[in-house]
Amino acid sequence: MKRCSLFALLIASSLPLSTQAADSFTIDPDHTFPHFSVNHLGFSTMQGRFDASSGKVTLDSAAKKGTLEFSVKSASVNTGHAKRDEHLRSPDFFNAAEYPSITFKSTAIKFEGDKPASVEGNLTLLGVSKPVKLNISAFNCGLHPMDPTKKKFVCGADVNTQIKRSDFGMKYGVPAVGDDIKLVFEVEAIRD
Repeated sequence: MKRCSLFALLIASSLPLSTQAADSFTIDPDHTFPHFSVNHLGFSTMQGRFDASSGKVTLDSAAKKGTLEFSVKSASVNTGHAKRDEHLRSPDFFNAAEYPSITFKSTAIKFEGDKPASVEGNLTLLGVSKPVKLNISAFNCGLHPMDPTKKKFVCGADVNTQIKRSDFGMKYGVPAVGDDIKLVFEVEAIRD
């Protein structure tokens, strides 16, 4: 009987990771920085960020699949200028009162080797959902070096894409205030 149990345990432990559950991660808002840039009146590039974000990630590198759900609070927009930020929260731009969140939900994660290289999904802004591809320029995982318990496992990624804000109904000021918006997210997520 002991031999059968030992044999079953050996077989179970040798199964590929793809038959096991994917790792689940929670995005760490303290180490995640969603930001954007847009041309301002043809003179300069204005930068802004969102101070409140959240999300969940699942990854199964062996099976080359995963999921991503990410959200930012539109009222948390911050360009370092209070009057401009108030205008950005208004119906002219993010309409934060009516649409408090901007969300992304993946439909597919594409891998190169063992690492994700891009994420396809739907971005919802001002109640309009459009397909968007997020490009991953850097991706790394490992034990957190500052964790004294040596149990905190973290994955981090640098992600970027470009959208036309008018595609989502945000048309105020176009073309003086640029239509093309570059979105960049530096993300860290902690394994659950």
